[in-house]
Amino acid sequence: MSVSRVLQHFSALFFAAVTLVAMALPAAAELRIDITRGNMQPMPIAITDFTGGSGREAQYGADISRVISANLERSGLFQPIDPRAFIQSAASLEVQPRFADWKLINAQALVNGRVEMLSDGRLRVEFRLWDVTAEQQMIGQAFTATAEGWRRIAHIISDAIYKRITGESGYFDTQIVYVAETGPADRRVKRLAIMDQDGENHKFLTDGSDLVLTPRFSPTAREITYLSYYQGNPRVYVLQIDTARREVLGDFPGMTFAPRFSPDGNKVIMSLAKDGRTDIYEMDLRTRRSVQLTNHPAIDTSPSYSPDGTQITFNSDRGGAQQIYVMNADGSNVRRISFGDGRYATPVWSPRGDLIAFTKMKGGEFFVGVMRPDGSGERLLTQGYLVEGPTWAPNGRVLSFFRQTRADAQGRGGSTRLYTIDLTGFNERQLVTPVEGSDPAWSPLIP
Repeated sequence: MSVSRVLQHFSALFFAAVTLVAMALPAAAELRIDITRGNMQPMPIAITDFTGGSGREAQYGADISRVISANLERSGLFQPIDPRAFIQSAASLEVQPRFADWKLINAQALVNGRVEMLSDGRLRVEFRLWDVTAEQQMIGQAFTATAEGWRRIAHIISDAIYKRITGESGYFDTQIVYVAETGPADRRVKRLAIMDQDGENHKFLTDGSDLVLTPRFSPTAREITYLSYYQGNPRVYVLQIDTARREVLGDFPGMTFAPRFSPDGNKVIMSLAKDGRTDIYEMDLRTRRSVQLTNHPAIDTSPSYSPDGTQITFNSDRGGAQQIYVMNADGSNVRRISFGDGRYATPVWSPRGDLIAFTKMKGGEFFVGVMRPDGSGERLLTQGYLVEGPTWAPNGRVLSFFRQTRADAQGRGGSTRLYTIDLTGFNERQLVTPVEGSDPAWSPLIP
């Protein structure tokens, strides 16, 4: 199913979630993953094909379970068991699990479900999550949606399983927008592209006639702000995803770049370069009134709001080298927070508010890392010839970024690809895209 079809159905897609059973287990028997531990063993989980009365229903069921399995495996926290090892059939599971059979193959958790095609063409999908050790149901829910929305149902079920076992919100019912790159290095074509977080439902949003940079989602996940060199003029635009309608934020007298929405979606913060200076400005989208927040001869750029909107982090060379700073949302109380070796850039506040992700440059290498908002607790998660542009999943536990490999003297052999990594630094995965990509931005959970 194409992203354009998904977008057409988002506004009309109706999910009715009904809790079937949510049995609270005793604390001692609670099945739980501590996702803050590094290099942990993934939990063995059995995910059966969801059953259905007809061949079409069974196919939807198999596809849904396949997406759930892939989502959970990619998180690094779960290890789906090969279905060929299953002893009990999916059909007999509809009555009751034979827990001894699932213990025999070392499953700690079990997922089963059923798909029904309703008379109006919609799908009703129900699932159950079982604690095999405690021999109890942990959660059961049912969802109703258009048939075209089956993949989104799978993502929502994945989120429900992830949350029930980890205690943290999931991040599977989301999208990623990025800069799709094609062509030789001296004639690079850069287009906006959007896809589900697993790389499916890929769609180009711009045609490549104008250079685009730094796309960022609004809090509603239905708008994107980005920089475009339309007819050679760098301007910040807002694009409506559902309608493809775009508008320029303002006709500023200099170059505007690095736009980002405020947490409430009512403002956009950006950098404006004019008269040899680069400062941070904030524009109210309701009044189109802009306010200058920094006023310094140095280059102030890459601003990002804290989740509560009260603070802003940005990078600046006002101290002589590129470092990370934090200030109040009105521009007051500016203080430097990065003091390690090297230069720091592209700070992004975590949706949880507890960390700031950044890019670091040291000794000819690039790093992606995190630190606390006061600058303490710096941890480097990955490194390479060029790794850059971290963006947070909405649960604040996973980052996406882009990695560029080195080309030869003739510009051959290098590539730019998207990756994800969790906060432990032990689960780095390439995010497969049809073309090379850079500068990803992760959406909030889709409403």
